Amino acid sequence: MKYIITGGAGFIGSHIAESLASNHEVVVIDNLFSGKIENINNLPIIFENRSITDLAFLKRIFEGADGVFHQAAITSVPRSVKDPLPTNEANITGTLNVLVAAKEMNVRKVVFASSSSVYGDTPVLPKTESMTPNPLSPYGISKLTGEQYCRVFSELYGLKTVALRYFNVFGPRQDPKSEYSAVIPKFITRILKHESPTIYGDGEQTRDFTYVKDVVQANIRAMESDVQGIFNVAYCQRITLNSLASFIMEITGNTVPVLYDPPRPGDIRDSLADIGRIQNELKYKPGYTVKTGLEETITWYQNQ
Repeated sequence: MKYIITGGAGFIGSHIAESLASNHEVVVIDNLFSGKIENINNLPIIFENRSITDLAFLKRIFEGADGVFHQAAITSVPRSVKDPLPTNEANITGTLNVLVAAKEMNVRKVVFASSSSVYGDTPVLPKTESMTPNPLSPYGISKLTGEQYCRVFSELYGLKTVALRYFNVFGPRQDPKSEYSAVIPKFITRILKHESPTIYGDGEQTRDFTYVKDVVQANIRAMESDVQGIFNVAYCQRITLNSLASFIMEITGNTVPVLYDPPRPGDIRDSLADIGRIQNELKYKPGYTVKTGLEETITWYQNQ
């Protein structure tokens, strides 16, 4: 099989590439805006340093492809709040380009990386795919728009699509250095250096953290199945950020005080997924608890 992975040098995309590269022809497209070439350096893949905003290029590279794992995006909520236009260009126009190219080149299926941010801050937990979305940020809007484009391309043109709503993915290769980085790599790198992590808010907000290898499993199951639609991808357990910091201190053996800053605009209070649909229709089964995932992740950061 020939598979395209947009954003394939990034955190999640590189793990998908690693999983597929030994048994399939894999083409990674990444403009290295946030991806890193070292994430895929040792893989037997074809790498194209290009942007998904180039439709003519996408049509050329999608020729003969069986499926597209569309991971490319600007993935930060705070970045999208601060400057929404680049997020719109990459996440909405870029996704439309991917779908147009896939349709015109007769690709069998597109698996789209969506996000739990489409749900917004509705107090009902757990989040089910049938709930009315209410995104709080331009990033959330961009992912919801991508989902709707996938649905329309399925209905109008017969292009098979799946949208996977990721819940707080973490694992090796997640970049801790940007001001927009996710919470777990920031916490790990600071605690390993005996520095205090910063929590925005009181630390009692909750997240459903999902280990990256489980996200890879969900993507491959979605691609190999004929099933279409929207699916939550999560572990299905929520923990507070205070508890997360405590877990990391326990695993590393480093105890430091936690700093607290005011909450950030666009951040949600609580998150928990219902994963019944993906378990039933795609036979997805999380293989990693937060703690086992943290142990693997911390070991990776210690070896960097």
